[in-house]
Amino acid sequence: MRITRVVLPILTGCLLTLSTVAQEKNNIKYGKITPDDFKKTAYEQDTSAHAVVLADIGSSEFEADRQYLRLVYKRHKRVKIVDKAGYDEASVTLYLYKYNSQDGDKMPTLKASTYNLENGKVVETKLDSKDIFSKEEEDNWISKKFTLPAVKEGSIIEYTYTTTSLNNFRLRAWDFQGEYPRLWSEYTVSIPEFFDYIFIAQGYQEVKRDPRKDGMKSFPFRGDIQAFGMSTGQTEYSNVSANVSTYRWVAKDVPALKAEPFITTLDNYVGRIDFQRSVERPSPGVVKQVMTTWPKLSEEMMKEERYGAALDKYNGFLNDDVETLTKGATTDEEKARRIYSFIKNNVTCTGHYARYMDKPSLKSVYTGKNGNVVDINLLLVAMLRKAHLTAYPVMLGARNEGYVNPLYPLLDRFNYTIAQVELDGKPCYLDASYPLGFGKLHSSCYNGHARVMDAAATPVSFDADSLLEQQFTALLIMQDSTGMKGTYQQRPTYFGSYSLRDQVRDKGKDEYFKTFEKAFTNVHNTSIEDLDSLDKSVMVKCDFDWQPGEEDMLYINPMFGQATKENPFKSPDRKYPVEMPCTMDEIYTLNLEIPAGYDVEELPKSTMVTFNEDEGMFQYMIAQAERNIQFRCRIKLKRANFRPDEYEALRGFFDMIVKKQGEQIVLKKKA
Repeated sequence: MRITRVVLPILTGCLLTLSTVAQEKNNIKYGKITPDDFKKTAYEQDTSAHAVVLADIGSSEFEADRQYLRLVYKRHKRVKIVDKAGYDEASVTLYLYKYNSQDGDKMPTLKASTYNLENGKVVETKLDSKDIFSKEEEDNWISKKFTLPAVKEGSIIEYTYTTTSLNNFRLRAWDFQGEYPRLWSEYTVSIPEFFDYIFIAQGYQEVKRDPRKDGMKSFPFRGDIQAFGMSTGQTEYSNVSANVSTYRWVAKDVPALKAEPFITTLDNYVGRIDFQRSVERPSPGVVKQVMTTWPKLSEEMMKEERYGAALDKYNGFLNDDVETLTKGATTDEEKARRIYSFIKNNVTCTGHYARYMDKPSLKSVYTGKNGNVVDINLLLVAMLRKAHLTAYPVMLGARNEGYVNPLYPLLDRFNYTIAQVELDGKPCYLDASYPLGFGKLHSSCYNGHARVMDAAATPVSFDADSLLEQQFTALLIMQDSTGMKGTYQQRPTYFGSYSLRDQVRDKGKDEYFKTFEKAFTNVHNTSIEDLDSLDKSVMVKCDFDWQPGEEDMLYINPMFGQATKENPFKSPDRKYPVEMPCTMDEIYTLNLEIPAGYDVEELPKSTMVTFNEDEGMFQYMIAQAERNIQFRCRIKLKRANFRPDEYEALRGFFDMIVKKQGEQIVLKKKA
């Protein structure tokens, strides 16, 4: 058997330092707590932290278990509770997987204690085993829950446990980062030469690795001797020596992972190392490739009973209904539109994030008129095919799930399915699980890499940079015999219209227009055009009265409630990319007649600022023409995604917008 050679790819945007410099050791031992350990009350680099992880140390290694290899995982975690808001660290949930009624993961050891400093002495309160609660969860998981006793502000808690698993295909991943700062995070993995693994690293946290250590280890296997398929009652023993490669990673003074605005999911950027088995060597000279390919993954998913196999089974019940739906349609697009509209209007989505069907068959989806996103869009594919259209499911990971790695076909990153149909030689993407227009996808789908479940597993990409969200707002305020009167019109584009439809559906049109009363009085003649036409953008209209006041000096913000009042980027720096849901182009115009009895004392200065040369712009143009003030403001960004090194410039750009849009027109009463 040859020594394993583990591939160490670094994903784009990740900063995992795979140095070959030996790292210092940590001397923390379970149960060894001294009064000096209580001296630090806060993490010096983050005084807002409610808890601090003093140490989180784990390891994974393989051991012989009868004729199998089992994976042994150990973890020791110690946490300082700073204040009451950090008590959540004292409630712990661990998970074990149950394969069947007999076999499953085991937890042979679990210890936990709380330590408090009383009168200069360390007092330990141990967790009682009767306070550990087991519960069967969904999908064959079993949870072990416990809350450490005697926790108060300033307590130190720690727990350690071991799990063993015969399901050793995938090594445990390790997170070096979390909700609270971590002073020390360490993970050690020992891999016998029976396997090769790909190491997948992510995050922006510096993590260092020791030089790999190789050494021989004995694996004592034993098993029953079989004869004619029956046990002889005799046991066969074999002792296999194999090289084991040991890897150790250490991260020190790791900051807390904090949510930032405009990010898909923090899970994309947590400092982590994950493992995917690529090769097995079950016996000398035998090499088995176990890491699948994209075409193979597609083939397996299309054979899966809870996925693609449903497209080929017992779907004759659709024939008559599809023929009726498409009767008289003269184009493929018209057929597709009719089928899409039928499902969207008649089948209710019960869950938007899923990898597999929830219902036992497409017929149960059709007759029950509900199902999850996979149920609904597989039904859509089936009906499109019944109409003799070329259609396939498309698997993707929604923005809440994290990115799909284009290099490695890892199924656990997928949690969403849409439909692809070919129209006039071009792909059209449909999602009947949301109230969307034809050919429109929900914003959560724009998360990069996806795969069509055809023979080639054709790659496609849904990028937020490809989405332009425009919004046009116009105000006209003039004076008549009874006072200042105005009209308001706003037309957002697709996602703005979708959001507005959501608001009106949830709270009603009247409630929506109540927000206008902050800027105007007597809002009337309200209307929202194309509210039910999902293929179109809505148009919001209303009339209003405006009462500027009678003071000697009037201060008027020309944005009339449409200004960007706060910079969404408050942090002085940022380690994660900025991921907006779409590009933007917002245009606002105002034509304001100067109220009778007043003259212009001061107007804000016009300005034009570009962002990254031609990637964005801010326009603020204002001028007086006789008794009218004409104003135009425009914010445009051609990109939705920005690297961390572009954050400072982006933050400054929005700072300038907030300040400029806060400026006011000054009117002075005539003498």
